[in-house]
Amino acid sequence: MKKIFYFSAFTVLITLSAFIFLSYTQPGKRIKALYLPKAAISQVKATPVMDDKLLQKIADAKTFTANKAYNTTTAFLIDMSLPSGNNRFMVIDLQKDSLLKSAPVTHGRCNENWLEGRKYGNTVGCGCTSLGKYKIGNSYQGRFGLAYKLHGLEQTNNKAFERFVVLHAHECVPDKAVAEDICQSDGCPTVSPGFLQYLKTVINGSKQPVLLWIYE
Repeated sequence: MKKIFYFSAFTVLITLSAFIFLSYTQPGKRIKALYLPKAAISQVKATPVMDDKLLQKIADAKTFTANKAYNTTTAFLIDMSLPSGNNRFMVIDLQKDSLLKSAPVTHGRCNENWLEGRKYGNTVGCGCTSLGKYKIGNSYQGRFGLAYKLHGLEQTNNKAFERFVVLHAHECVPDKAVAEDICQSDGCPTVSPGFLQYLKTVINGSKQPVLLWIYE
């Protein structure tokens, strides 16, 4: 009986410790986001706010695409200042200054097990997100399935192609906003498989390159 009692107590202690680890530590949150079923992640309503900052980015994107050979109807904006569980990947209607669709997207972990806060980089092997405007290039089938090559257009991200920073999907990214932080990448803007299929219709249906702009 004593052995059964001690075994039960030990099991309860291990379970409680694991729960605390998953609930309150950043590595635990990462494990939770990567491996627990989507139903275990609390869903929240999080529609991006059309505030002055976003409206200014839309205006700047309209000016940029109008002066270049880019799609002037639709652009992709990613606000890295928002929590990673938020719908911070935004598909924008440039003609109506409106939001078409949004979803969570990863940021780079800068080669750390779990990156606290934000860091940005543009060197080969840094594992960080690079801020700046990108041209979305050709699609291909890579390590994670469908992916789109990204061409950095600024000094802050002009190594993106050399770094193999691409737009792709991973099952660890939820389709909708969540209260917790989501998984992190090695610098790629990674979305959910379902959201990438939506982006595919926009990208493949465009006769001109689509602008992707990652900012803070």
